[in-house]
Amino acid sequence: MTTAHQPPGSTRPGGRTARTRQAVLAAVSEELAEGGLARLTMERVAQRSGVHLATLYRRWRSVEKLVCELLSELSHEVPLPDTGSLAGDLRAHAGAIGRFYMEARNRGLVEAVLAVAARDPQVATALRDFFDERLTLAGAMVRRAVERGELPADTDPKAVVAALGAPFAYRILIVRGPVDPALAESTATAVWAAARAGAYATGDGGAGGAGEAPSDGAAPAT
Repeated sequence: MTTAHQPPGSTRPGGRTARTRQAVLAAVSEELAEGGLARLTMERVAQRSGVHLATLYRRWRSVEKLVCELLSELSHEVPLPDTGSLAGDLRAHAGAIGRFYMEARNRGLVEAVLAVAARDPQVATALRDFFDERLTLAGAMVRRAVERGELPADTDPKAVVAALGAPFAYRILIVRGPVDPALAESTATAVWAAARAGAYATGDGGAGGAGEAPSDGAAPAT
């Protein structure tokens, strides 16, 4: 999310402030891992991090804001690829998303943030802004594919990226099943095929390169 939409404490200053922020986020992560969201309190975070309770309330105001910021921090563990082809980018990005959700702490954090967002409008707005920015950033791989002629010119980058993430959300939130490499592979393959077929085209522009498959194969390479 952009600085304008970030909750208190979510900017990334350097020096002592940065060390305080890292200590607090580490404490939040450890507390969530040990006791879950139900046991997370500002007092416990203050005790574990060594940061004064008044500082926590001044900068973050609530445990909900702390949890949202931790999610933003951990999202940087999902890199945005540039392999030179859409097939490669989709496969790499799906693999990174899969590895993120294979870690219990990350999966639990996402579930906790979504639960909080359902009852806190401010957290819901922050979460929406966060995911919107991630969709925009990851959309770069789709825009590059359009420029290379791999996709129709009017392909919606956010729609492609959202389709890549949707099966993971369904797996962890709806069917409550495990995330594994097979899910990442099948998702990348399906989204690549759909994008090439124009499934994410908006209909307001010309087609560009939706015919022949790219040189690295008919699906994300293994």
